[in-house]
Amino acid sequence: MTARTEADVGGADGELRRPRIKPEHRAYRTVDGNVRIGSVIYGIGAEIADPHGWIWTLTQLMDGTRSGQRIAAEVAALHPAAVLPETVGAAIGELRQAGFVEDAAAPMPPGLAERDRLRHTRGVALLRWMDLSPRASPWQAQLRLRRARVLVLGVGGTGGAAAQILTAAGVGRLHVVDPDTVELSNLNRQLLYGEADIGHPKAEAAVAALRALNSDAAVTGERREIRGQDALAELVAEGPPYDVLVLGADRPPEIRRWANRVCLAADLPWVEGGYRGPLVTAGVHVPGSGPCWECQRAGEDERRDLRLAPGQDEGAVSPRMPWNPASAVTATLSGTLVAHAALALLTGVPPMRHGFRYGINLMSLGDPVLQIHPRRPTCPACGSAGPGN
Repeated sequence: MTARTEADVGGADGELRRPRIKPEHRAYRTVDGNVRIGSVIYGIGAEIADPHGWIWTLTQLMDGTRSGQRIAAEVAALHPAAVLPETVGAAIGELRQAGFVEDAAAPMPPGLAERDRLRHTRGVALLRWMDLSPRASPWQAQLRLRRARVLVLGVGGTGGAAAQILTAAGVGRLHVVDPDTVELSNLNRQLLYGEADIGHPKAEAAVAALRALNSDAAVTGERREIRGQDALAELVAEGPPYDVLVLGADRPPEIRRWANRVCLAADLPWVEGGYRGPLVTAGVHVPGSGPCWECQRAGEDERRDLRLAPGQDEGAVSPRMPWNPASAVTATLSGTLVAHAALALLTGVPPMRHGFRYGINLMSLGDPVLQIHPRRPTCPACGSAGPGN
């Protein structure tokens, strides 16, 4: 939790008509009289010193039934020796800036309807919980999803799970691309498909499944193989601009490098992920913000001490197989991490740093994966020696 004092909650009330503490951020008093707000989850909650008791009163009166002016007057009347109305108004503003307050009177943003409220109420509550920006309405983040356009390249285990989650979350336009057909051997991990899909193109089956999941989303797809960087650049450039590329494909081995170069040139944020045995990871990349994928890859190569004998190939460290050992657990976990990153980039909830890799080691759940490396000035993709520099 973040420690705060009475003086830390100064600010301006802004235009909130009926400010209230978010339901998920409901305050409580500690044994020593401080006020904890925002839940006890690391990265969200805060603790405010409250020696005179007026901050607690403030949080209780911010229930969405009063204007900010009325709240300030009532708090000051209850604590006349401790606080003035203008100080209370400043406190409301600071709590709002910290992300703990919303406007109970805020209407649904134009572009969303009653059907959206019914479908996405639980998801919006989670967005509201994680959102620490001063939005009047949590539905503004959902509106961003409705207006988003996402390209999913590869709808196997990782990409298929990510596509399902993005569609369920309310992404408005999704285009899926895959060259393969559904095989029986896919079904142990690629939960987007069923036995009836065997022999059908994955792109075709994926579109049908995703449309059945959310008919409000505009889902399209095509059977297409990407054979080089130029081919990927052509795909990205087709149609209206995409907001995010989700790379679920892992073949050919150069495809991440192609995606990195193409997305840098197109100024397109992208996420990718996968699984290597029990290690499940996802990477987040935003051109012009933080290191690119090649910076990260070079940094990770330097970090690892593989202790290889002279002349020994790096492939000896981890055997390569014609197919990647996987289950529905590893495939779906990787797709979930990728989808979480994509949703964060699209909505800003939660705020997510750019240029890093995170994940889970299923053999050691207490040892999470977090790879962070600096941007490299000599990077051949985004550094001074890169294309166009």
